[in-house]
Amino acid sequence: MNTTCFLRFATPLGPMYATSDGRAITGIYFEGGRHAPAVQSDWIEERTSPVLAECARQVRDYCAGRRRAFALALAPHGTDFQRRVWDEIARIPYGATLSYGELAARAGAPGSARAAGAATGRNPLSIVVPCHRVVGSGGELTGYAGGVDRKRDLLALEVARQAVLA
Repeated sequence: MNTTCFLRFATPLGPMYATSDGRAITGIYFEGGRHAPAVQSDWIEERTSPVLAECARQVRDYCAGRRRAFALALAPHGTDFQRRVWDEIARIPYGATLSYGELAARAGAPGSARAAGAATGRNPLSIVVPCHRVVGSGGELTGYAGGVDRKRDLLALEVARQAVLA
């Protein structure tokens, strides 16, 4: 039986928690976010887990503008299609955006923007797999499991950070 460990941590965008199987990160969620699983009674809060502590550190560094990419062992659970979509999301460069239609095509399912959107909404690795970089076909900010305001804030952080580094 696999045990789920978790760690709650604060960010400037609100409280988050990460889950782990002890070897890799299985989820990173905004507390109260859509599709975020509720902490279960059989989960173990691990305040000293090196895997979880490093995840929290890297997410906080990203939020502070000190990190653009992540170096974490990841083990998200999802269908083959979801995993293809998440892999493509992970390839979107820092500060760039991609439409759901383009994402679907890159994931091998052209014409399946809605399916790509559903898979994006189920991304269990907020910020690290940057689904906030996926936008509507006209560039509009559409749904985000952590809330559209957070999506806007994450994109603004990346654009501002790029301007500083340019």
